[in-house]
Amino acid sequence: MRPSHLLALALLASPLAAQESLFLHIPDPKSKTRVEAVALFSRAAPCGYLPVRITVNNASEKDGAINLGTTSSDGRYGGEGSEMSSSFRLDAPAGKATVHDILVPCTTVLNFYGSGQQSIEFRLSGSFGSNSTSLTTSNSEEQPAVLLSEALYTPNASSLDSAANSKLHSRYGGITFAGKFDPRQMPEDWRAYAGYDGLGMTDADWTSASPGARNAMLRWNRLGGQLVIYAMSGSSDLASLGISDEGKGVRSATRSFGEVTIIPVAADLKLDHAATVNRFSKRGLPPLSKSIQDDFGAGWPLKTAFGEQGYNYGLFIIILIAFGILVGPVNLFVFAKSGRRHRLFITTPLIALGTSVILIALIIGIDGFGGRGTRVALMEVRPDGGENSAYVRQEQISRTGVLLGGDFKITEPALITPVPLESTPWSRLTQNNQGGGMRYEFLLRDGTAEIDGDWFQSRSEQGQLVRAVIPTRGRIEARNQSGPPAFLSSFDFGITTLFYQDKDGGVWRADNISPGKAFICTASTVGDFKDFAKEAQDQFGTLNRMALKNLQNRTGHFLAVTDAAPGIETLPGIKWQQTLTYLTGPIAQP
Repeated sequence: MRPSHLLALALLASPLAAQESLFLHIPDPKSKTRVEAVALFSRAAPCGYLPVRITVNNASEKDGAINLGTTSSDGRYGGEGSEMSSSFRLDAPAGKATVHDILVPCTTVLNFYGSGQQSIEFRLSGSFGSNSTSLTTSNSEEQPAVLLSEALYTPNASSLDSAANSKLHSRYGGITFAGKFDPRQMPEDWRAYAGYDGLGMTDADWTSASPGARNAMLRWNRLGGQLVIYAMSGSSDLASLGISDEGKGVRSATRSFGEVTIIPVAADLKLDHAATVNRFSKRGLPPLSKSIQDDFGAGWPLKTAFGEQGYNYGLFIIILIAFGILVGPVNLFVFAKSGRRHRLFITTPLIALGTSVILIALIIGIDGFGGRGTRVALMEVRPDGGENSAYVRQEQISRTGVLLGGDFKITEPALITPVPLESTPWSRLTQNNQGGGMRYEFLLRDGTAEIDGDWFQSRSEQGQLVRAVIPTRGRIEARNQSGPPAFLSSFDFGITTLFYQDKDGGVWRADNISPGKAFICTASTVGDFKDFAKEAQDQFGTLNRMALKNLQNRTGHFLAVTDAAPGIETLPGIKWQQTLTYLTGPIAQP
């Protein structure tokens, strides 16, 4: 290997001491070939992804490839919880050191009675032999998933753990408050942060992160993450750190569904530990993991609107009783009576087969193929600052009949999370079964998620939370500077109703807005807008309802509703009877 390659490998590997080393695989001590895997975050989140960096130094003269299989489980006894499996194939050209950043899918932990264990197994195979290891993280039920930069973690970790144990009163041993990361090695994909509630770092850490990593963190922040920057410099503020803020705050701001705060810190980087735990634990929104557990059971507005469907026990009980009579006494004393017992070898399978055919025909006749469902989405549209992105939080529920397959693809950069429902004869993942023995498959291939497993099952009800950041040129654009507000919608779908609050607090309304056409608003009242906003909030689970409530009083912004916007698509066999989308964001200037 050329010296330049060895130097590059050393430079790439040296900063990773702050991260969690998974394995260093050396297939032959006489060779310089090695495979190293490092988790860029030292603690896995209760859902989402764990970013992992694979460094392969192929010192041989032949091209190679490695395969990495992963299984994420919640540690539930007897496999009664859930598991998420994935696999990756990575090329290793001859004579080169290559670096691969991957996102390892994590199962959604729903079993917090055993301290919320997230355990990920890694299995290496391929051209350079085999290896295996695992990483286990525990969280309490009320604990937000927090990451701190190495600079903050080292002097504060122990005291933060003590403060967290005092505040959260864990029933199952000690709490580790935060994981750590190296800001110079942060992922450049917002999905890497999607399972975490909060990130803390210094202003120097922020500027040392790559532009791609800062952009990813800001996207995660807009989607609901809490970003806390501890400033060693008195001049650090949102503007100097390149963080856009429509509210023109200096050191704190609400950015879409998330928050960013800048807090002064002394040169020794010692934090007020109780205040820090409180800051990440009490910010007006519940931790994501708790929201997933609690928001989608009894009282979930989308499930209530979707309605119930009876489960016809009686008909199937009658058929099974008839089967028992036929295969028993009738078969024994009529079809294969004494002297003809050999007929049992023919009549018994025929009766069983006939009953199965009747049962299948009834199931198909009653439930049909595929399924139906309903969705509601909260979408923040940001045309400003060159973002041109829509930040989407979609809730969905569906009820299936007979499915011929459960695999599907998501082509948008999105994250789908199964949510536990209220216990009914149709629900398979419930708030009582803590994972329900579900098995999921999730493969990322060239930006497309290939998904299979128990996400959708035949004759079942299932709910999911989908989060996405989608590029868009859609916007509501101003067309005049005086008089009643005139706007143009560049969305490619119609909008049913739009409310707008101007800079002076005036409220305006427009209805039946066509795409690509200018429209003029008419004066409305604060009361009408509050009623509209309240109706919008009442469509969502707790976390999304609170997120929308926090945004409804922004001047210079709009809030609108449509049933014509396309949702984030999942299983093709589901017929979505309604997709209600609430859009909000700033008015774009021409």
